Amino acid sequence: GLGCPLVRFRSSLKGPCVGMKFAEFIMNFEERAKWDPQIKQVDEIYPIYDVDAANIAMDFKYGDCKRLGVGYCQTKSNPIVDGREQLILCGIQNMPNKRTVIWGTELEEWHNHLFPEDIERHTRAKSHLFATTLQPTGPDSFDVEYILQLEVGGNLPNFLTTPILVETVKGMFKYAEKVFGNEEIMAPWIKPEDEIEDIIIAERHSLLMPL
Repeated sequence: GLGCPLVRFRSSLKGPCVGMKFAEFIMNFEERAKWDPQIKQVDEIYPIYDVDAANIAMDFKYGDCKRLGVGYCQTKSNPIVDGREQLILCGIQNMPNKRTVIWGTELEEWHNHLFPEDIERHTRAKSHLFATTLQPTGPDSFDVEYILQLEVGGNLPNFLTTPILVETVKGMFKYAEKVFGNEEIMAPWIKPEDEIEDIIIAERHSLLMPL
């Protein structure tokens, strides 16, 4: 009843199944800009560092929460649609058997006070749901499923916006295929999990709250 389609993509990739790396394609501006030509800004504006509390709140029913926070993203204008902005609660859940779920949902209108105050407001797009699930299929291969229900906002019909969305997501999978197939790029991610978590936490601190 939301008026926008739920689109689903699946792909099989070669390389190690590393969910935290795949999440960078969505949550890290530099990585996302390499496959999404419309992206203008991606920021984790309200990180939640106490993921243990998040696991307790979820009663440990949905795997092990490794990252959680509120993110802001903004897209560029193009000939069909002007720039959009989003305010999304996102998380990364590690599941049994080295599976990973990267998820997000748009915050409600009553959360608008969380938008960055120093940025001009734009038309609001809403990702009612997005979820990326990685499932190992072998020692050096995995399947990815990407689900997205995006309300672009404004008065644009879905038949205009959905093809653009589809082509953009295809670009993400093509980029992921190149990255995960590159042993040199993936080498730093093939480490004990606690070492990778330490690196990620240090990067989040350096960006958001200098040590």
